[in-house]
Amino acid sequence: MGFLLNTRVGQLIVAVVLFAAVVAALLLIAKATDGVRERVRRPAMVAIFAGPALLLLALGLIYPFFRTVWMSFMDARSQSYVGFANYVDALTVPSNLIGFRNTFLWVILTPLLSTGIGLVYAVLIDKSRFEKVAKAMLFLPMAISFVGAGIIWKFVYEYKGAGQQQIGALNAVIDALGLEPVRFLQDAPANTIFLILVLVWIEAGFAMVILSASIKAVPEDIIEAARLDGASPWQLFWRITIPSIRPSLVVVLTTISIATLKIFDITRTMTGAKFDTQVLANLMYDQSFTFGNNGLGSAMAVFIFLLVVPLVIFNIRQMAKNREVRG
Repeated sequence: MGFLLNTRVGQLIVAVVLFAAVVAALLLIAKATDGVRERVRRPAMVAIFAGPALLLLALGLIYPFFRTVWMSFMDARSQSYVGFANYVDALTVPSNLIGFRNTFLWVILTPLLSTGIGLVYAVLIDKSRFEKVAKAMLFLPMAISFVGAGIIWKFVYEYKGAGQQQIGALNAVIDALGLEPVRFLQDAPANTIFLILVLVWIEAGFAMVILSASIKAVPEDIIEAARLDGASPWQLFWRITIPSIRPSLVVVLTTISIATLKIFDITRTMTGAKFDTQVLANLMYDQSFTFGNNGLGSAMAVFIFLLVVPLVIFNIRQMAKNREVRG
């Protein structure tokens, strides 16, 4: 048994056997409830099959959440209670405030730009001859991980000093034109904008796919009636298309906002969260794992949670409303 646990293949075998044993035990227990009255059997079946999932949820999410909240009120080593000191530091230390500023900049610009580009693109290629190919081109970046995208764009933005050979794609073009190379990733606050464009490049495809499907669902008779009344293409867009796809627009905006609030990979990969490009997730990571300040790192995690939860709730309610309308 010790040999099995010391190898990856052995650990996989043990995990599969344990999983099969748990499933078999659940099925046997479920079978044993066949003779039980329905009023008792239904809650028993729910407990049998949902119980393990709820237990894992409690161990994997609920317990860590409460532990993180508690640690945010403790000192750096989680040994003594310090009250709201970590939250005060988070909201007063200049480097932390830069992280908050950048995070809000990401959350404002990324959803708006991604959704705007996706919407315009979806409208322009709708029912065009090369619609499928055009959609695939914009959607392709969605298949790339944030780390992969960060590496790709790091080479695009790469900067070498004046007089040196430029290996970055943009600076190579700039140098060929006889202009001074640009420090895309080093000079704040413009570097944050260039980082945001990477996420926009990824998320625009997601926005385009969702909004394109919504545009195709707009009833043709409404569009034809508006055209007969003399509506221009611009009026059709603002008076017919936008109101018709408003629920999808809200869902896309909130979904991208949630993803943006948790952004970590791009800044870590491209700048190491240096040059005033850090966001809340970077501050949480650095405080917890680089500087060993568990209290402040946990406080940053709580801030991210508090910012994400309202968006998640709003998104769920909006999707529920959409489902009711379709029903």
